[in-house]
Amino acid sequence: MKVGNMNGMKVITADAFNLGEVDGAHADTGPFWRITHLDVELTKEATKELNFKKPMFGSLKVSLPITAIREIGDVITLNKSLLQFKDLKEVKAE
Repeated sequence: MKVGNMNGMKVITADAFNLGEVDGAHADTGPFWRITHLDVELTKEATKELNFKKPMFGSLKVSLPITAIREIGDVITLNKSLLQFKDLKEVKAE
């Protein structure tokens, strides 16, 4: 799948919480170029549940490690519940 085709895809936690939508990706440009993280634009509900401060304008984005992805289909499903997602140290607010 092309990375550009993932933009706009919904991201759902393992317990079916709508986290947000993909809005970009990060790549490791070492000898074996590979995607390492997806940028996810959080929903208002996800921002609140994750105890992040909502920016004055727009929405908050987080950088999600691809190791947290279980499956990519019509939506991207994570291998973690919302509660487990809160504890991921690799998730960075941008």
